[in-house]
Amino acid sequence: MSNNLIVGFSGNINRPSSTFSFVESVARALAQQVGLQHAVFDIEDLGSSLAAARSVADLDPAAREVIRTIVEAEVLIIGSPTYKGSYTGLFKHAFDLLDPADLRGKPIILTATGGGDRHSLVVEHQLRPLFAFFEAFVLPTAIYTSSRDFPEGKPSPAIFNRINQALAEASLLVKARSGAVAIAAE
Repeated sequence: MSNNLIVGFSGNINRPSSTFSFVESVARALAQQVGLQHAVFDIEDLGSSLAAARSVADLDPAAREVIRTIVEAEVLIIGSPTYKGSYTGLFKHAFDLLDPADLRGKPIILTATGGGDRHSLVVEHQLRPLFAFFEAFVLPTAIYTSSRDFPEGKPSPAIFNRINQALAEASLLVKARSGAVAIAAE
């Protein structure tokens, strides 16, 4: 896979998953906006080798390929279900396997899903610091959703506006990065 790919990664450990569906819809929308392909993965895609892995080398070949795709992505859409006020343990473990420089400068849209408003700060207090450690370029607009944000199966106006704001920020970065590459190639 090339780095001209929008990649979503969801911390869900069950399928089907509303978190996975949400990450996939945001990744698809961004890919369409910027004219790139997209792929979305979740914990299940890393397989059974994840739990015992101490490094990426300990993962099975399919899981190593998923990690490589995440690291090489043009933009990451990260999502996690909220579990006891934070992300899931296996989600964190997957990122613990990465070298701290692997995500440096990587544009990331943060998303999270939860059962209600009391979990809404998971993005700011859990996810944002995690990806700041990696020196990723975490976009200012993050999106937290709960089931009440999807009346009749469609995003509420507030969530729709946040999605569009995050997509606009990410689109600007993709265009700026591709312009910088084009200038460097001249």
